[in-house]
Amino acid sequence: MDFRQEIVKALAARTGLTEDQIDVWLEIPPQSHMGDFAFPCFRLAKTMRKAPPMIAAELADVLEAADYIERTETAGGYLNFFVRRSAYIAGQVKNALTAGSSLGSSDQGEGKTVIVEFSSPNIAKPFHVGHAFTTILGNSLSRIYKHLGYEVIRMNHLGDYGTQFGKLIAAWNLWGDETALEAHPINELLRIYVKFHDEAKNAPELELQARDHFRRLENGESFEKGLWQKFRDLSLKEFNLVYERLGVEFDNFNGESFYSNQIPEVIEELKSKKLLVESEGAQVVMLDEYDLPPCIILKSDGTTIYASRDIAAVLYRDKTYNFHKNIYVVGTPQALHFKQVFSVLEKAGFEKSKDCVHVGFGLVKFPDRKLSTRSGDVILLEDLLNESVDKTYEIIRSNSELRQTDIPEQEMREIAEKIGLAAIMFTFQKNSRERDIVFAWEDMLDFEGDSAPYVLYTYARAHSILRKAVSAGYISSVDELPDDQILDKLVSDDEFALAKLLDTFGNAVERAAAANEPYMLLRQVINLARAFNRYYHNESILKTEEVELRRARLAVLQAVCTAIRTGLELLGIQAVERM
Repeated sequence: MDFRQEIVKALAARTGLTEDQIDVWLEIPPQSHMGDFAFPCFRLAKTMRKAPPMIAAELADVLEAADYIERTETAGGYLNFFVRRSAYIAGQVKNALTAGSSLGSSDQGEGKTVIVEFSSPNIAKPFHVGHAFTTILGNSLSRIYKHLGYEVIRMNHLGDYGTQFGKLIAAWNLWGDETALEAHPINELLRIYVKFHDEAKNAPELELQARDHFRRLENGESFEKGLWQKFRDLSLKEFNLVYERLGVEFDNFNGESFYSNQIPEVIEELKSKKLLVESEGAQVVMLDEYDLPPCIILKSDGTTIYASRDIAAVLYRDKTYNFHKNIYVVGTPQALHFKQVFSVLEKAGFEKSKDCVHVGFGLVKFPDRKLSTRSGDVILLEDLLNESVDKTYEIIRSNSELRQTDIPEQEMREIAEKIGLAAIMFTFQKNSRERDIVFAWEDMLDFEGDSAPYVLYTYARAHSILRKAVSAGYISSVDELPDDQILDKLVSDDEFALAKLLDTFGNAVERAAAANEPYMLLRQVINLARAFNRYYHNESILKTEEVELRRARLAVLQAVCTAIRTGLELLGIQAVERM
C-alpha cells in the first residue's frame, strides 16, 4: 500500500481538490513527534470559508476511520497523520523487495525524450579532471531520467571543430611525428599544439597558415579533412578507455563538426527574420532586450563560432528527436554563452528555447596539489583515478577490520578499483553541483564519514549478514522473498526510520531530476546507510531466537540492500558485496 497516496485520495475526495494539488501540499514533518504526514489546512481556509483548526477537525473525523491511520492530531492549522506502524513498515519493505532495481521508478516521462549533452572533451587535448564533473554529473542525470520513464539520448558534443584545428594541422605539417602519434596520440597532439603557440609568438605568419587551413577544412578539402578525421578517431579511442572504466555510455558523438553543414540554413533563417546585423565585420544578433551582449554568429573572416554551431545543434535535435528537454551539462563559466544561444532561438521564434536548460557546475580545486601528473599543470583524470584506487588499496590491505580474511589478492584489487572510482564519483555529487569541489583524500576515503567507502562498506556488511543467514539455513538465498505475514512483526523505531527512507526513495529520485541535482538522491543513500548502521547496532538480527522475527529482520536487510544498490547505480557507482 502507498500510504501517502491513500491519504492524498482521501483528502481529495473530502475537499474536492485534485489529487495532484493535494500531493503538492501534503508534507512530511521535520520531527517524528509531529506525525508521519501533515496537511496544511490553512491552504483551504479561503475556499472553504472556515478557520484552519475547524477544517482540520472535520478532515480528522473522516480519516481516523481509515485502517491505515493510527491517529490524527491537529496543531496550528495542520492536520498531522500517524500511520499504523506495523502495516507501514511491512508495506515499505515488501514494496522495495518486489520492485527490486525498479525501486523509485515511474512512468512520468513516458513518451517524452530528454537529451543530455555531457562530457564533450576537446579532440587532441588531454582528458583532465575538469571533464570529470560534466562526465559524472551527466551520466547520473541520464540514468535518473531514464529511471523515471524518459527516453534519454546521451550526447557527447565533442570539441572537434574550430580554429584550433587549423593550428593543429599547421603544427602537424611542421613538427608532427607519425610514430609518436600512433603510440601516444593525445601526448603528441598536445606537444605540437603547445609548440605552435610558443613559435607563433615570434612568427605571426603561423596564425595566417592556421586560418587558411581551417577555411580549407570548412570547405571540405581532402588533405585537411583527412588529418582532422585521423586526429578525431585517435583521440576518441583514448577517451573511450576512460568512459569504459567509469561505466559511461553515449548514444552518439555528434560533435561541433556534425552541425557545420547545417549552419548556412541557420544563417538564412536569421537573415530572413532580419536578426543579423554587422558589427566590426562580424555578423551578430543584438540581444539588448535580454540585457545581454550581442551574440556573434559569424566572425569577421566568415568562419563559424560556438554559438552558430550550438544553434544549429538545437534545431537538428528538435527535428530529429522532438525533445521534451534539451540539457547541457557544462561548467557555470559558460552561463552567458547559453543565455545568448537560448535568447537568439527565442528571438527567432523557436518555441522550445524554454526547454533548453544549462545545468552548470562549479570548479575543481586541489589545495595541496599532491598528485603525480604527466602534463605539468594539467591534472589528468586517469592519474586522479589511479591515485584514488591506489590509496584505497593501501587502506584496505593495511586494515584487517575493513576486509574479510579470505579475500584473494586479485579480488582485493578489483574491490579497490570499484571503491576508488566510487570515491571520485561520490565526491563530485556529494553537494549541490554549483559548489566548487575541493579534493581532500582524508575525507574522500574515510570509511566512517559521508563518503563512498562508508556507504559501500555498509552495503558489503549487510550482504555479509545475508550470506551468513544462507549458510545457517535461515534463508535459501540472499534474494529469497519472505512470507508477507511475518513482516507485521517489524515495529521498532529503527525499522520505522528505515521504512520511511524506503518510502521516500522515489521522491528523492524525482527531486533529483526536477532540480538536475544528483546530490538529492545521494543524500538519501547516505541516510539509508546511516539508518541501517543504527539498526545493526541496536537490534539483534542473526541471533534473534524467534524464527519469524529473524526472517522479518533479514527482509529489512534485503530491502535496504535493494535501495542502496539502486541508488548507487543511478549515480553511476558499482556496489561491492564483499570487502
